[in-house]
Amino acid sequence: MPRPRSIPGATAVEMNADDLPPLKLPKTFEVPEPRPLTVPDGQLLSTLTGSVALALRFGSGIFVCDWRPGISLGSKEGTYSLFGFRDTSASLGSCKRPVQPIRLYEYEASPYCRKVREVCGMLDLSVTMLPCPSAREGFAGELKELGGKMQVPYMVDPNTGAAMYESEDIMDYLFDTYGPGRDAIPWITKGPFALWTSAFAAIARGFRGSKRDPKALPENERRQPLELWGYEGSPFVRPVRERLNELALPHTVVFCARGSSNRDRMVEKAGRFQVPFLVDPNTGVELFESDAIVDYLDAVYTSTPDAEQ
Repeated sequence: MPRPRSIPGATAVEMNADDLPPLKLPKTFEVPEPRPLTVPDGQLLSTLTGSVALALRFGSGIFVCDWRPGISLGSKEGTYSLFGFRDTSASLGSCKRPVQPIRLYEYEASPYCRKVREVCGMLDLSVTMLPCPSAREGFAGELKELGGKMQVPYMVDPNTGAAMYESEDIMDYLFDTYGPGRDAIPWITKGPFALWTSAFAAIARGFRGSKRDPKALPENERRQPLELWGYEGSPFVRPVRERLNELALPHTVVFCARGSSNRDRMVEKAGRFQVPFLVDPNTGVELFESDAIVDYLDAVYTSTPDAEQ
């Protein structure tokens, strides 16, 4: 594995943003009621193609590393369980945890980035995503300043000072540093099989998230990172991630795959477990439901007429 680089400079989201114009919510905006286990209206095709993408990857990213099922008899308030079923990881509880979120320069449709995101979910991490659509837009200029070239994925770990390109080097590093070691990396995330099935998954989704939307506000990259709770395999989280990339919005993904301890954190924070769940520190808004989240992002972070109402 190449020697990790040191981290130079600060990212755009760490710079002073006091001069940014204020964001406005539409006058008609209301936080919708959560609708668990329900396909949003008009989202059947999106859900189906998201499910196809997941099937093409054989469910990779659905479970944490060393997933272990179990039975919960009378679980404590503020903890996650489903019909008396509570799953965990047999190994992550004894692994080192990062104090600060890892930073990842990436974009949704890249098959190389998808492999890294799946591993982040397996390791139950929180990762600040810095979208670089097509590796040429969004944070791509900042990426070139940091690493010397516009290539994704590029990982920066502020906890150790490590920074590196190459998806499989990043996966090795993450499993060595925050998991049970690189020997535990599932075969499904490595080699040509992982690359091609990840590429076909992107095709199934029409390569969404690979271009910056011309209507995205020019200052989006300078906003505070939004917080998105979800996991890589969810067909409901997928359209939200795609839209965040198209709008070049920095966002911290709190991965909560099956067996994740972050599911307890969500129940404690939001009173339930349901993904996607978006927390926007720029406006104070918190909401569930993928279609409502996408509509909200369009209303607040684009220059469309709807955003000016």
